[in-house]
Amino acid sequence: MNRRHFMSHVAGASALAVPGMSFLQELRAQAPKLKKENKSLIILWMGGGPSHMDLWDLKPGDANGGEFKPIKTSAPGVDISEIMPETAKQFKHLSIIRSLVTNEGSHERGTTLMNTGRAPSPVVQFPALGAVCASELASKDLPLPGFIGIGGTAQRVGPGFLGMQYAPFSVQNPGQPPENIKAPGLGDEKTTLARLRRRQRLFYNVEDSFDEGAFPHMPSLADREAAGSAARAHGAIYKKAFDLTVSPLRTVFETSKEKASDIAAYGGQANRFGMGCLLARKLVEKGVSCVEIDLGGWDNHAGIFNTLRTGNGPRLDKGMGNLVKDLNERGLWKNTVVVWMGEFGRTPRINQNGGRDHWGRCWSVVVGGGAIKGGVAHGSTSKDGMDVDKDPAKIGDLFATLYKGLGIDPTTKKRDNLGRPLEIADGKPIAALV
Repeated sequence: MNRRHFMSHVAGASALAVPGMSFLQELRAQAPKLKKENKSLIILWMGGGPSHMDLWDLKPGDANGGEFKPIKTSAPGVDISEIMPETAKQFKHLSIIRSLVTNEGSHERGTTLMNTGRAPSPVVQFPALGAVCASELASKDLPLPGFIGIGGTAQRVGPGFLGMQYAPFSVQNPGQPPENIKAPGLGDEKTTLARLRRRQRLFYNVEDSFDEGAFPHMPSLADREAAGSAARAHGAIYKKAFDLTVSPLRTVFETSKEKASDIAAYGGQANRFGMGCLLARKLVEKGVSCVEIDLGGWDNHAGIFNTLRTGNGPRLDKGMGNLVKDLNERGLWKNTVVVWMGEFGRTPRINQNGGRDHWGRCWSVVVGGGAIKGGVAHGSTSKDGMDVDKDPAKIGDLFATLYKGLGIDPTTKKRDNLGRPLEIADGKPIAALV
């Protein structure tokens, strides 16, 4: 390309790009420095509505108290259920919000509310918490997806108005590599890799040419991405998938080669939630920005005490307790925020079938890591658990606290699918926790 030809292209591109240039420069200037610090969020999602009354906010001596006794934790003055001994040992690193008020008793609406921080809307497609974190924290150079869902909940909520480049990558069976990242056999190992690399280069050439042709007045890839180029987003998604297929990092999904003692501590291969927690630890070590792990089976309208004692109680305790322990021992806790939550809590009153029903009036979530203080029990409920006694918190406050714990400004604005700037959290951080 001679000088005259080059200058004509520069002049043409500049004339078209000037109106948006200051906007694009501002976006790039605000790009979070945290992407270099491997900040991560781990969501422990309890599908069905977990009983906070039998885990985090026990009421011994009251008719609503149930069968479980409180035990002391490593956090002075904070007691939790006897079915959570491993987690109790780690509670100096964790905190409970015992006064969350959501007033939502529908499984579907509650799942949307607690994953997005907003009530479901027929107009605005709100993004999942993990998608927002990936948009703020994920490194574009990492072959692994920025948001990974272990189970189906993350996939069900999705990236909303942020677009498919922040959609969760779904892992259905923790401990085994996903089938859709396995490279096809194209000969022996060396030949297969060489042919895949050639296909990869061809793919990049095709995608980049299409992307540049769609926005010819914006020569910079960063400018096209900031302007919302659909072609750029499409290319980014498939580039990430291709990179993962040929990257040695694809083996990170395997947990069978971990130490036998570690696998046993997390509850063994039979504890899918425990294996999900072990996988989450491995993923954040490799720089993944958000991992959401499902543990279903909490919709206990009957026989709740035996179900928790022999089922989800031990599964949760081994997975959660050892995850917090490992993150601390490996030096990851200061850069990793963990949140335990479901779509709502369960009624203080025990029904005629020995179970608890749906309850959003006042219930508990557990948080910790990053800049969030450990060993705090924030807020409280009345002696019978029916009302908030002190310091009510709303869902927006929880989300603002999580973002601040990760070093993300909760007032950061994203443009929704109607083009309006929307703050990522509809609330304020809880001062007692961050």
